[in-house]
Amino acid sequence: VSKVGGGENFVPPPECPVFEPSWEEFKDPLGYIAKIRPIAEKSGICKIRPPADWQPPFAVEVDSFRFTPRIQRLNELEAETRVKLNYLDRIAKFWEIQGSSLKIPNIERRILDLFSLSKVVIEEGGFDIVSKERRWARVAQKLGYPPGKNIGSLLRSHYERIVYPFEVFHTGASLPVMLLTHFALPDPTEEDIEKNPELKKLQIYGAGPKMMGLGLVTLILFHLSVLCSAKVDSFVCRMCGRGDEDEKLLLCDGCDDNYHTFCLLPPLTEAPKGNWRCPKCVAEECKRPAEAFGFEQATREYTLQSFGEMADTFKADYFNMPVHMVPTELVEREFWRLVSSIEEDVTVEYGADIHSKDFGSGFPMNNGMKNLSQEETDYAQSGWNLNVMPVLEQSLLCHINADISGMKVPWLYVGMVFSAFCWHIEDHWSYSINYLHWGEPKTWYGVPSVAAEQLEEVMKKLTPELFEFQPDLLHQLVTIMNPNILMAHGVPVVRTNQCAGEFVITFPRAYHSGFNQGYNFAEAVNFCTADWLPAGRSCIEHYRRLRRYCVFSHEELTCKMAACPEKLDLNLAAATHREMFSIVQEERELRKGLLERAEREAFELLPDDERQCDNCKTTCFLSALACSNCTERLVCLYHTQDLCNCPTDKLYLRYRYTLDELLAMLHRLKVRAESFDSWANRVKEALEQEEGNKTGVTDLEVLKAEAAEKKFPDNELLQRLNTALTDTQHCQQTSTELLNKTLTR
Repeated sequence: VSKVGGGENFVPPPECPVFEPSWEEFKDPLGYIAKIRPIAEKSGICKIRPPADWQPPFAVEVDSFRFTPRIQRLNELEAETRVKLNYLDRIAKFWEIQGSSLKIPNIERRILDLFSLSKVVIEEGGFDIVSKERRWARVAQKLGYPPGKNIGSLLRSHYERIVYPFEVFHTGASLPVMLLTHFALPDPTEEDIEKNPELKKLQIYGAGPKMMGLGLVTLILFHLSVLCSAKVDSFVCRMCGRGDEDEKLLLCDGCDDNYHTFCLLPPLTEAPKGNWRCPKCVAEECKRPAEAFGFEQATREYTLQSFGEMADTFKADYFNMPVHMVPTELVEREFWRLVSSIEEDVTVEYGADIHSKDFGSGFPMNNGMKNLSQEETDYAQSGWNLNVMPVLEQSLLCHINADISGMKVPWLYVGMVFSAFCWHIEDHWSYSINYLHWGEPKTWYGVPSVAAEQLEEVMKKLTPELFEFQPDLLHQLVTIMNPNILMAHGVPVVRTNQCAGEFVITFPRAYHSGFNQGYNFAEAVNFCTADWLPAGRSCIEHYRRLRRYCVFSHEELTCKMAACPEKLDLNLAAATHREMFSIVQEERELRKGLLERAEREAFELLPDDERQCDNCKTTCFLSALACSNCTERLVCLYHTQDLCNCPTDKLYLRYRYTLDELLAMLHRLKVRAESFDSWANRVKEALEQEEGNKTGVTDLEVLKAEAAEKKFPDNELLQRLNTALTDTQHCQQTSTELLNKTLTR
């Protein structure tokens, strides 16, 4: 196929780790993920293949499922390609508002990359130096053209005609500058001097470096008065101030100013046809900010069947073969070729971020909406069901009351070939899990958390134009970059093809992106485990620097767990204690000097938008500074100087807990976290008693009941305790039987 090819240079990154749990391991989802974490998090992402018999039935009501997808233009997704397209848009607009349409030349059967041409010429010293030192052949070589075909002179011609006027315009040199050297104006006559007392005081007349101080100002004012009167009498050129050669004077259609064709920079050889705008109007038009890039919604609504028909037809026509015959490697190479092409404009559609709460999950749900079979009930209760995983006992999100769509409540994704998800990390740097219910594979790329900042730096370095306008671009999920480019700059990247029935896990702060190989249906949700807590706090500090809104309050989540330590499993209690200790230390420092005037505030009862720091947008929970005059605003304690300019006696602290209450919560967490150690010591003591001093069965049963009540994890000591109890009970039973036999004799 003629359009397929050219992506041969793409080198697939190494594969991510793949895990195949046994049925025994699969029973404890978060326990298994914790077990594989030391290996998997080094890659950022991993794939999990469930046991072969684990096949949940697809629960979506296929006939009633309707959705409107997003439109994705592939070459607008890739960061470097979008920079080039943005440049082409600006240069096309520059010529269009001057009455000319931009026609991009072809050289060697490919469209001339004007952005790269401009960049190389600037690197080589600019148009004048490149021309003077005859470096155009070198420019051609840098752009990848073959030598010996006189392409350099072609590039010079195209640059001079298309790019140079645009570059000159951007330097500001084409704008009219009101300097005396630009005006062919007369010196003052004797009559002028007689009429103007200020001019009369001057000893020297005529423009030049000798004219200093007030004398120069007076002369300028005189010349401006000449210009103004000339403008009233006739049309004059804004560049040279003359009104002669009026057949070469152009009238701007935007502001009615006039310019000689030969005074423009660069000069025009003839008057343009149609509307023409002067340099001043072009500058006004071109400096308007572009709209922030984002995906637009399609206008057509699809059912799963109609979307599948469209997706399969598109892929079969594109590759000219049945959809399931197309090798995944070919689709991958073609995807990366298309996203880097400024010539081919391929558009696809993606049903992304569809709320399962509104449309129904792909997993069976025990929500009373319909009667479930025994098999469906089993899958509805499985920890691997993405509606269940976020609220498992070891998951921190079960302590958040709100149904956070996409985080705590799954989102659905209906894909077609080439539809893509761009480089991003999850909100609050949480884990994510994605399950592919059915359909063709989903290709993933992942970067470990240790390289997150490195990826950001590479993307900013290579495409500063994008980040200058959208500093939080990577939070917008609209930008992709070829993994080979990232790898060439030292960023470690892995890949995988997720097939139907497989899970992909992304770890905290692990960047990931990818695309769909064809028509498929996936579901994804976030979850947080005990080991995530430090990353979650670091994320809030990062959001504070970016002035980015939080999805939930990290402090509120931690305090909610700390308030009921007896409900936490031991591992989570220990992690929460460590987190709470850091929070309390920080809060104690921040509140110093702010405690004179204070009032308690139940922040959790306020809507999030009423408790956001006015400066950094963080969601306040433990404390905030407020002003009795400026009731609409508050700030977190990191930005106490940024609240208002009111007298300090108007300021007061709003707090959720006193420091003593926070310390008491910390102590209860410590007791809970250490309760296992206390119990373990008592069990060891009971099991290791010497003959004649053995612990009674009742005491052993009390220790077993305590383990169950406090939800201690299964461990060797508990197993030994259970064995001791079983043995003791067996001995008791045997003794009783023997005693009964003896008595009956």
